[in-house]
Amino acid sequence: MPDMRAPDRSPVRSLDIRNPSEPSPRMTAAADLDRMLHVWQSRYTAGRSPSTIGLAVLDWVAHAANAPFQTAELGRTALTQWQRLVQAAMGGKGTIAPHPDDRRFAHPAWLRSPYDLLVQAVLLGEEWWDRVARSPGGVDRHNERIVAFTVRQWLDLMSPSNVAWLNPEVIAATRASGGANVATGIGNFLRDQAAAHGAAAARGFAVGVDLAATPGKVVFRNALLELIQYAPTTETVAAQPVLIVPAWIMKYYILDLSAGNSLVRWLVGQGRTVFAISWRNPGPEMRDTSLDDYRTQGVMAAIDAVQAICGDAKIHATGYCLGGTLLSIAAAAMARDDDPRLAGVSLFAAQTDFTEAGELDLFITADQLDFLNDVMQTQGYLDGKQMAGAFQMLRPNDLVWSHAIRAYLLGEQDAPNDLMAWNADGTRLPARMHIEYLQRLFLDNALAEGRLLVDGRPLALGDVKLPMFVVGTEHDHIAPWRSVFKLHLLNDGELTFVLTSGGHNAGIVSEPGHPHRHFRFRVRAAGGHTLGPDEWQRDTAAQDGSWWLAWDAWLDRHSGPRVTPPPLGAAGFPPLCDAPGTYIREG
Repeated sequence: MPDMRAPDRSPVRSLDIRNPSEPSPRMTAAADLDRMLHVWQSRYTAGRSPSTIGLAVLDWVAHAANAPFQTAELGRTALTQWQRLVQAAMGGKGTIAPHPDDRRFAHPAWLRSPYDLLVQAVLLGEEWWDRVARSPGGVDRHNERIVAFTVRQWLDLMSPSNVAWLNPEVIAATRASGGANVATGIGNFLRDQAAAHGAAAARGFAVGVDLAATPGKVVFRNALLELIQYAPTTETVAAQPVLIVPAWIMKYYILDLSAGNSLVRWLVGQGRTVFAISWRNPGPEMRDTSLDDYRTQGVMAAIDAVQAICGDAKIHATGYCLGGTLLSIAAAAMARDDDPRLAGVSLFAAQTDFTEAGELDLFITADQLDFLNDVMQTQGYLDGKQMAGAFQMLRPNDLVWSHAIRAYLLGEQDAPNDLMAWNADGTRLPARMHIEYLQRLFLDNALAEGRLLVDGRPLALGDVKLPMFVVGTEHDHIAPWRSVFKLHLLNDGELTFVLTSGGHNAGIVSEPGHPHRHFRFRVRAAGGHTLGPDEWQRDTAAQDGSWWLAWDAWLDRHSGPRVTPPPLGAAGFPPLCDAPGTYIREG
C-alpha cells in the first residue's frame, strides 16, 4: 500500500502565496504592469485567463491539423445530421429529444410547426459540435473539456430560445399583452443593473427578522468569526452539542432561513444544543488571512468555546461545502494529534478529493490561478460578484438565460423568497486563503493524497476514527456527489452516505414536509466493503421525504443520555449580543 504521507513530488508549479506585502521576485515594475493588464482583461473574461482558453484551443487545433482524416470525417457526420433533419421535416425517424435537464424548449409552443423543426436543427447541431470539440484523439483531457465547455457556452448563447422573434412563447406573450411584456422587461433589466451596482437583497426579507431569526446569543467573537449559541426550546437536550461550520463563500444563514425551513431551528426543536459559526465578510485588511487561519482562529477556536460552555462534552462537528472541507482538515489534524473532543463528523456537499470536482475544475489550472492571483492582489480579495459569475457559467441555461427570458423577454417578475434574498447577500474571499485553497486542494489534491501540511506535518483522513455522516446532492454542480462520495476511499471507518434530491443549496435545505423530496441512505460499517458510486446508487433504494430525519436518528445513535440545557455562554465566553450578531450584517 502506498505511503499516503509521502513528501510532495507533484510536478505542478506552486504559486507565490506568501504574504503579499512581502517583496517577491515578481514584484517589479514590469510585473506590476502585467498585473494591471490582467485586471483589465478580467473585466471582459469573467475572471478567466485568456491564456488558458487559448492554449486549450491551440492544443485542439494542432491535433486536428495532424489528424486530417479524422477531421474530414466530421464532414460526413455533418451530412448525417442534415439527413436526420430532413427526415424530421418529413415526419420520419431520426428526431432527437432534448436532455431531461434541458428546459429551453419545455413550453408546448415549441412542439408546433415550424418551431419543432427549429428545435431539431438546434439539437442536431449541438450534438455535432460536441463531437467536433471531442475530436480528434490525443488532445489533453483537460484541454478537451475546456474546448467542449467553451463551445457549449457559445451554443447556449446563440440558442433561438434567447431570441425574442424566434421564441414562440415570447411571441405569444407580446401579442397577448400588446407589447406590455417588453416595457416590463426593460424595467426588470434596469432594476437588475441597479442591483448589480450595489442594490440590496430581495425585498420583504430582513436579516434577524425573516432570515437568521432563530433566538440565540453571540458568545464568542474574534477577528474571523462570531460564534452563535442558540437558545434551547426543550426541557432536556442531547449531551453532545452540534457545531455548524458553514462555508465562508456564503453567509451561514443558508442553514437558518425562514422559520419553516431553518435547519438550525429544526435541530433546536429536536432537543439539540446548536452552535453556528458566522464568518466575517473579509475586506482588503484581511488579504493575508491564510487557509490555516480559518482552521485555527475558526474551527479550533469555536471548539474551545463550545467545550467551555458545554462542560467538556464531545461535539458533533458539522461542515457545509467549503466549511466541510475545512472541518475535514481540522478533524484529521485533531486525530493525528490525539485530540479526542469530537463525537462525530457530518459533511454536507463537501469535497475531500478534488480529482473529479466537476466543471468547476475547468477554471483551475496553474495559468488560471496565476491570473486570478494578479487580479486579487490589486483588491485583496475575490469579490462575490466575480464568484457568482463563475458559478453561473457552470449552468448558464438555468442561472442566466432562463432568467433573462422570463424577466426581460416575457416581462415576468420573480416573487422574492428567502433563498433569493440569501443568494443576493454575497461574500468575499481573502486573497491568500483563496489561492491556497485552489492551489493545494483543487490543483494539487494535497488533502486526499496525504501531502497537506498542518503545523509542518502531513495529514491523513484515514486517521479520523469517528462515525461520519456524509451528504451529496443529485444535481450539485459545485460539489458533484460522486466527488463527495470519494471519502469512502480515503477513510475505512463507519460512514453513512446520503444522496438527496436537489442541488448544492436546495438539496441541503430540505425540511420535513417539503414536497417532491427523496433521498438514498446506506451505512458502510467500519472496515466494510466499499461500493462504487454507480453501483451504490443502483442498489440503494430511494425513500420519499427529508434526509434531516435520517441525520437526526444518526445523531441520536451517537449521542448519550439527555441532560439539562447548558447556559447561554460561560465564564470567559459571556453573551455579547443577540443572534444573528454583527458580522452577518457586514456588506
